Amino acid sequence: MTTQAPLRTRPIPSGAYSCRPWRIHEITEDFDLEDVWALPVQGGPDDLPRFVTAMMADDDRDFPAAYRFLFAVRWALGRVLGTDGDEQGLGRRVAPLRDRLPEDLRNRPITESDTSPFHSLYLTDREYAAEIANRTMHGVLHLGWVEDDSAPDGYSAQMSVLVRPNGRFGEVYMALIKPFRYAIVYPALLRTVGQRWVTARSVA
Repeated sequence: MTTQAPLRTRPIPSGAYSCRPWRIHEITEDFDLEDVWALPVQGGPDDLPRFVTAMMADDDRDFPAAYRFLFAVRWALGRVLGTDGDEQGLGRRVAPLRDRLPEDLRNRPITESDTSPFHSLYLTDREYAAEIANRTMHGVLHLGWVEDDSAPDGYSAQMSVLVRPNGRFGEVYMALIKPFRYAIVYPALLRTVGQRWVTARSVA
């Protein structure tokens, strides 16, 4: 395994997502691109499935306390405000994006978690996508495995977030939480993801 220097998590221009021929474009024409991040993750051409497993692991004990506290507050508010009930989710308030998938993607095997709020859409050798829905929005998490000449093994990871807010309420909610996402959520999430990937590669 190639030793690599510490990598920096950073937001990157939207063109890093929109200019690539990702399959996710086929089913998200009515979604807005919210964020694009370069992840502190590098690997070889066949490593995306292993990275997805590491990133989407259910156990959050390796996340910073501030991150876990913020999400505990978020889920508590969701219960009080009724934003996360089943009636607000996929197949109820919004149709799942799996219904839009072309046949070749729909027939690919996926792994679901019983505890994650995200529902996997598809996994290829270069892309992973999952969706989530509640009273405020319908969202997509997209991971891209991109060729990178600066990466020792040739590839690095990018994460994009797409959303379709639920009316004015959803737009206001997304605007209100944006400072918290950039100040706390994304830095903590992506640092931890990078650490998980280092661990996953070290035991491979």
